[in-house]
Amino acid sequence: QVQLVESGGGLVQAGGSLRLSCAASGGTFSSYGMGWFRQGSGKEREFVAAISRTGGYIRNADSAKGRFTISRDNAKNTVYLQMNRLKPEDAAVYYCAAASSVVPPMSAFEYSYWGQGTQVTVSS
Repeated sequence: QVQLVESGGGLVQAGGSLRLSCAASGGTFSSYGMGWFRQGSGKEREFVAAISRTGGYIRNADSAKGRFTISRDNAKNTVYLQMNRLKPEDAAVYYCAAASSVVPPMSAFEYSYWGQGTQVTVSS
């Protein structure tokens, strides 16, 4: 059983940056592809970015390309999401998730473990 704990959310002005972290425990972190999802108020959960077990393969949502960067440190059992040039529409609860598939999926249904989420608020 893998436990995931996100941190790093908060309030930021539009154009600012935040770095989210997700610490994993209870499993072999390097065995899992990791993903970031977000869910805005009244919206469905949507894919943001995913990274393969070794970090060699990355997938990004169109909304994240050029602004968000996913990375991982297997020695620290942590995955990160660096978010730059934030926009008000990026405001959401951000979740990290773990999947056992080789190619990190874009579908939330393929992830087995989820964190509790961290709130990101972007003021205009």
